[in-house]
Order: sequence, then C-alpha cells, then structure tokens
Amino acid sequence: MTETPDGPMIADRHVAALQPTIDALRTESARLATWGAVLADRLLADGRLLAAGNGGSAAEAQHLTAELVGRFDGDRRAFSAICLHGDTSALTAISNDFGYDDSFARQVTAHARPGDVLVLLSTSGTSANLVRAAEAGRAAKATVWAMTGPGPNPLADAADDALTLPGVGANVQEAQLVAIHAMCRVFDAIVRDRIGATR
Repeated sequence: MTETPDGPMIADRHVAALQPTIDALRTESARLATWGAVLADRLLADGRLLAAGNGGSAAEAQHLTAELVGRFDGDRRAFSAICLHGDTSALTAISNDFGYDDSFARQVTAHARPGDVLVLLSTSGTSANLVRAAEAGRAAKATVWAMTGPGPNPLADAADDALTLPGVGANVQEAQLVAIHAMCRVFDAIVRDRIGATR
C-alpha cells in the first residue's frame, strides 16, 4: 500500500477546517429547532416535504427525505417527503426539454401545495436551478428553506429562511448533514409527543 508522508497532516487540516463551520452551526440551534417544529406541524397535517440539491448536496437532500419516509429516532409512521432529483426520468426529460435550470422548478410547480415545505441545499448558493426552484416554491405558497454556504447569496435571498454557514464547500456540506440530523431529532421528538398525546 502506498501512503503519502503528508497524509495524516492533510487529513488533520481537513478536520480542523470543519471546526469554524460547526461553531457557526451551533449558533443556529434555535433556527433548526423552529424548522423541526414547523416541519412536524406541516407533515402531521398531511403536508409534504420536497427537497433538492446538486451533486453532494443532492445526496444530503436524499438523506433528509429518507429520514422522514423511513425513520430517524425510533419507530413512527412514515411521512411524505419527495427528493426531486430521485426521479431520474422526470429530471432528465425536463432538463432535455426545458433546460437544466428548470429541472427542479417544474417539479416544484407540479408537486408543491400551500403549506408544504421545500428544502434546497447548495454549498455555493448560486445554482440557477435551485434559485428557480425556490421561486417556484414561493409561487406555490410552500415554505422555502435554504441551506447554503456563506451568505448573502442568490438562493438564500430567494428562500423564506436560510441557514448560511461559513467555510469551504466540503466543510459546509458536512455541517449540513449535522443540521439535517438536528432538525430531524426535533421533528421526531415533537411527533412522538403529539402521537402519544392523541392515543
């Protein structure tokens, strides 16, 4: 096995660079708690969550929808959560016929209803297809949340609320997964309390 002598130092620098991003995320606990509570209210009222991102952010968006349709913090009923890049036939057809900038917006127009929640993830906050999706979500009267890298940026500006974090793309993306899990933990705690109270 070939190893670079600088390997441990490179790895250590990467992990150390994450700390300022995580420190900034810790100041956003109230926002994440609010998002988790709003999401619980909406999904318990038969609303749905839509989510999208590009590249690694697409993986984070899909992680979020999986936590809601599946489970995160113990057994509970499934909730409606749709990952917009997960339907590859729709994604590629829309991109081919209308252009990639409309790849998510057209799906948002088709699926989003008043009271739904649309979560858009981007490390740069400048992806045109996500900005258009945010605009389509607001036009549909869905609540639009953005998770991005440093603000201000076009996606954060187009959303109803935004979590903007400092750092390079990789570190922002890593912190976004922590943010998703924190939001899901609040969501599950509220769902557990509400369902327990109605039994």
